[in-house]
Amino acid sequence: MKESEKKIDGKLILSILAAGIMSFSGVVVETAMNVTFPTLMKEFGVGTSTVQWITTGYLLVLAVIIPASSYLKKRFTTKTLFITAVSLFIIGTIMAAAAPAFTVLLAGRLIQGVGTGIALPMMFNIVLEQVPEDKLGLMMGIASLITAMAPAVGPSLGGMIVSYFGWRMIFVVLLPLLILAFLFGVTSIRQVTEIQKISFQIVDYLLLSAGFACFIFATNMASEAGWTSVRVIVLFVLSAAAVAIFYIRSKKAESPLIDVKVFRCLPFSLSVLTLLLIQFICLGLGYLIPNYSQIVSGEEAFVAGCLLLPGCILGACIAPVSGRLLDRLGAKKPILTGISAIIIALCCFSIFAAKLTTPLFITFYLIFAFGQGFSSGNSMTNGLRQLPAAQNADGNAVFNTLQQLAGAIGTSIVATIVASAQAARLEDMALGTMEGSRSAFYLLAVLAAAAFLCSCGVFFSKKVTVEPQK
Repeated sequence: MKESEKKIDGKLILSILAAGIMSFSGVVVETAMNVTFPTLMKEFGVGTSTVQWITTGYLLVLAVIIPASSYLKKRFTTKTLFITAVSLFIIGTIMAAAAPAFTVLLAGRLIQGVGTGIALPMMFNIVLEQVPEDKLGLMMGIASLITAMAPAVGPSLGGMIVSYFGWRMIFVVLLPLLILAFLFGVTSIRQVTEIQKISFQIVDYLLLSAGFACFIFATNMASEAGWTSVRVIVLFVLSAAAVAIFYIRSKKAESPLIDVKVFRCLPFSLSVLTLLLIQFICLGLGYLIPNYSQIVSGEEAFVAGCLLLPGCILGACIAPVSGRLLDRLGAKKPILTGISAIIIALCCFSIFAAKLTTPLFITFYLIFAFGQGFSSGNSMTNGLRQLPAAQNADGNAVFNTLQQLAGAIGTSIVATIVASAQAARLEDMALGTMEGSRSAFYLLAVLAAAAFLCSCGVFFSKKVTVEPQK
């Protein structure tokens, strides 16, 4: 689609909204279901390691489906992909809501994961293809707002629904939204690029899927077995080997699953690393704050689940504003301002780790969310802007896939740090949790500083444009 033909109209807004509702629903269920684990364990008679597959299995499916998004976009029409995604999500939602056994519930969640895996990159692809360059930051910010609101809604919504209506209603309340998304998408999504009859690199796909699967299994296992466990190390080695072989094969392929030459563009690669570090920090805090609040501060589960709500709402509302600032001022000021705020927030968490209270948690997380709102979406937008238009789908697949992996490992690492400190203080669980949380906050502060350095590298490194593979 030529730049002169791009415009923001009703159909474009509805198509972004349709894909956004799908992405929103996927993340809402993921975060809301975390609150239901004790209830599910009691109802279905399963243990902690089993019930965690509700989340782990979902993340695994996302990590397997999203890498294929670049191929799917080139090979099939956007409307066909959308109808497939929303249909699968509805089927999975109905299965989960009516599940008579845990296996059926898990199967429904996995099917939902396939639908979300198709829809999440689609929303950003629609923006990249159809939005004028001078409005790109604003619309990417709005797209980020849609998905950023979900973590704010999920825990509090899940806690309320489980308390008053039962866990099945989490799925039931999504059905009207999904039907609305279906109607929006069918009537508004348009095709602006030609379909390419390219072959599917099945070997490369299996290699990448195996690499990501081993990675998620390893991080999930590490929280219990430890990061130095032989099984965990073997899984990480297998993951690295599979991804390395995929990379080597993709460099030589005529029509690769993902054009790995995008990584030759240093500003793009540094933007990816910046966003991964922010995602790691975000998911790490998502585990640390409610856990500390309940065990150390003695707050109820519902109060602990709502601690992130004000910050998530602020971050989501800031995303479109920061995107507009990117359009007007460029990427440097919003992104560096945002990451500076993240560093300040993590320093505050670290300094006050021994005496964090509910007001302090809310205040510090508001500072973090302000920084995330300015940096996350803009880092993605600016990173994709470094690539030729033909490589945007590949870059989008890279961003969305690696974000899932960063989130998975972020939660696992901070959980392991806290668990180790708790094990050393068995006589005082609250003290062990506080000390473990403080160590985790220190780590996150270091990673925030690393994200700042990566962002500085984006703006001072030389851009090298690489022609996409045909």
